[in-house]
Amino acid sequence: MDIITLLTIVVSNTLVYAAPLIFAALGGTFSERGGIVNVGLEGIMVMGAFSSVVFNLTFAESLGAATPWIGLLVGGAVGVLFSLIHAVATVHLRADHIISGTVLNLMAPALGVFLTKVIYEGRGQTDFIEANFGKRSIPLLKEIPIIGDIFFTNINVPAYVGILLAILSYIIIFKTTFGLRLRAVGEHPQAADTLGINVYLMRYAGVMISGLFGGIGGAVVAQTITLNFSISTIAGQGFIAMAAMIFGKWNPISVMGAALFFGFAQSLSVIGTYIPIIQDVPTVYLAILPYVLTIIVLVGFIGKSQGPAANGTTYIKTK
Repeated sequence: MDIITLLTIVVSNTLVYAAPLIFAALGGTFSERGGIVNVGLEGIMVMGAFSSVVFNLTFAESLGAATPWIGLLVGGAVGVLFSLIHAVATVHLRADHIISGTVLNLMAPALGVFLTKVIYEGRGQTDFIEANFGKRSIPLLKEIPIIGDIFFTNINVPAYVGILLAILSYIIIFKTTFGLRLRAVGEHPQAADTLGINVYLMRYAGVMISGLFGGIGGAVVAQTITLNFSISTIAGQGFIAMAAMIFGKWNPISVMGAALFFGFAQSLSVIGTYIPIIQDVPTVYLAILPYVLTIIVLVGFIGKSQGPAANGTTYIKTK
């Protein structure tokens, strides 16, 4: 196998596994920039995956090729609604952020499987979808020598949408009034309040954006990788996304890079046999590698990466 073919396989599969991590990690970045820790990304991704698959199976015949794209929006919308539970609990009910997010993670898989059994006559998983993202080649760009073969032939289009979204998120967070207010609320909510910024509203916005992106991330997993919904559709991707967020130091561009790194680690269990250096490593070790890296990142960087100063704190407006 020549180097170009090898790079094509590596890049193509890395983008497949990195796409949902990019979306979810960007969502966590918005939430934590506003001061709300969203451990519930895993649960939000579960609901996004469930709703997108149900929508896909229901409307694929009438919507055709547009089905998975609309499914992303449906997954994102459900993610927003599900994240409101976390927003209400942490902002208004003053619940501990970690406990509230953990409740979402415990609730979502059980709710998803229960609704699946109700809708699909007692079965624990849905049928497989036919209208999925698959791999596409980008016209014109795929004709570029070498680069076109590696980066624009048989690639995962949602991954490139996620990369563009990371750039847009950077602009929003660091170059707009909304982003300035969100960061102010996450750094010093009392000072932001004295300047007339509605702290509660901004924190709600951050959590709801995280719900939108997290739901889209779950929908990408379901419509690209698993192609159905079951209890194992989302298996730790939300926590890996949080690790990418911390590794990327809450900067959308760095977060995207970290998500690509973790996506590459996830893809090794599939493409490891094509890479000479690791082709003899047992598949089971490659399969657990992303989770081991997640632990290493959380242990090694969580104390060194300085997040927003007021992240995880409860703000109580005083008269």
